[in-house]
Amino acid sequence: MKLVFGMAVGYLLGAKAGRERYEAIIRAARRVAGSQTVQSTAGVLRSQVDLATRRGKQRMADVLHTGSPNGANGYQR
Repeated sequence: MKLVFGMAVGYLLGAKAGRERYEAIIRAARRVAGSQTVQSTAGVLRSQVDLATRRGKQRMADVLHTGSPNGANGYQR
């Protein structure tokens, strides 16, 4: 009986501490995600990914159209 009681108390205390720590981590993550530095960095990265995607699509279109990764004339762009 003492073992069951001890396990129940341990579970309750651990669950409370776990939830509080979880909430603290979430608060910190929201602060970081909302910072101007992170937001501007995310914008720059998003632009770079978009550019790389457009270039990749164009290159794939060139390969499918001409059969050459360097375009119709064989020269690197």
